[in-house]
Amino acid sequence: MRNTGLEEAQAGIKFARRNINNLRYVDDTTLRAESEEELKSLLMKVKEESEKVGLKLNIQKTKIMASGPITSWQIDGKTVSDFIFLGSKITADGESSHEIERRVLLGKKVMTNLTTYYKAETLLCKQRSV
Repeated sequence: MRNTGLEEAQAGIKFARRNINNLRYVDDTTLRAESEEELKSLLMKVKEESEKVGLKLNIQKTKIMASGPITSWQIDGKTVSDFIFLGSKITADGESSHEIERRVLLGKKVMTNLTTYYKAETLLCKQRSV
């Protein structure tokens, strides 16, 4: 679904003199807005364009995260303080230490799983003669 109607929308975050209101990858879309009203507008545009091609917006999978002092939303969806997007943890406080810690733990888990190979007495190595 390339045409989401978001390119013309004025809602979004200003970054490097450009208006960024969405990040898309395959079937994942992240909408960015300065206010709840802007977010509602973007959601409606996505919903309308999706319905034109026979797709539905899954409210059960919709997550809403605020990086400001918003306490309640008038938008359907689950309110979260963080979520994973394209393998990276995005947090409401914008802190990256959570992501660094998560990746270090993932690396430790992989290395722990490889320990049996490192300790094997019959380690198979291909040697190359020069």
